[in-house]
Amino acid sequence: MNRSSEAEIALFLRRLKWVVLSAFGLWVMGLLAPILTPFVIALMLAWLGDPLVDRLEARGCSRNTSVVLVFVMMILLLAVALLILVPMIQRQILTLAAALPQAQEWLMGTALPWIEQRTGVEILGWLAPERLVEWVRAHWQQAGGAATTLFGFVSRSGFAMVAWVVNLALLPILTYYFLRDWDRLVERVASLIPRNHVETVGRLARESDAVLAAFIRGQIAVMVALGVVYAAGLTLAGLNLGLLIGLIAGLISFIPYLGATSGVLLALAAALVQAQGLDLKLLLLIGVVFTIGQLLESYVLTPRIVGDKIGLHPVAVIFAVMAGGQLFGFLGMLLALPAAAVINVLLRYAHERYRQSELYAGHARSIVLRPASEAGGSALKDIEPK
Repeated sequence: MNRSSEAEIALFLRRLKWVVLSAFGLWVMGLLAPILTPFVIALMLAWLGDPLVDRLEARGCSRNTSVVLVFVMMILLLAVALLILVPMIQRQILTLAAALPQAQEWLMGTALPWIEQRTGVEILGWLAPERLVEWVRAHWQQAGGAATTLFGFVSRSGFAMVAWVVNLALLPILTYYFLRDWDRLVERVASLIPRNHVETVGRLARESDAVLAAFIRGQIAVMVALGVVYAAGLTLAGLNLGLLIGLIAGLISFIPYLGATSGVLLALAAALVQAQGLDLKLLLLIGVVFTIGQLLESYVLTPRIVGDKIGLHPVAVIFAVMAGGQLFGFLGMLLALPAAAVINVLLRYAHERYRQSELYAGHARSIVLRPASEAGGSALKDIEPK
């Protein structure tokens, strides 16, 4: 075996080692996802606040003073948002609870009979209490299994709620420490990079930071703006639950078209229940509100706030969120878009390297056609390099 073959085998084994280590790390992350969630959120908040800390340091403040000021500002912004939103959302929930009997009456007395008349499918008969009791008696074993499953789900949900409370309590503590030691963390990570790859890794890190900054900060601003537009527009249109539906549509608008689609469906259902039927004026106003919101997002908010630095296709965004949620749950959904943005930077770098490679440049020998009248009528020229 010659030296070149030994070098290729050694290179393959090194790459295989990194692949195995990466797979092991992803497996461990999947196991620890519930514990890692507050750490990841705190890390993101520290990353968002570090530029402001650096600006305060540049103006003469110490690191500790700058961190305290930025941390207090974050807490105050959160407190103001809660003071404004919680009473409004509480009123909307009370409105929803008061509308539930009316919704049930309309569903059972108007909507379902209309569907039965148009389709010929019996629905109300299956919802009668006597029919339900009879069905449970006939399927008591399955019902018992379902009850056991439901009880287990409720028990797990209780533990999950306790875990969420603990995570919320840890979040400000973790954010403060990450924000205070951010520069040290960056220096320690940078010190681990092989010296012959420092320039390349530094360039990719700067590009990834720019992409993430444009995406996360910009997308948060777009979500807030759309939430305000939808909530105000639906409320002015006369929809009783307009504020709640508008905020929900704005918060999930980071997934392309999902926010608007969910908002439209929820608003249409709320409008049908509120009007006890078709209110064409209200439905038309709902359509106008969401049309204006989509036009603002497509032509004003996203181009001006987020810009075109991301380069993520809407299909890639949807796939990233769904894949992250499937693999790692809420933590995966949280990391999906930042990871997709960084992967997009790496793919652009790989494409750039490919365009500069011998494989793309084509240094191999090629066969060139020549007129058949030359060289005794042969149509092939001798093989010659490019």
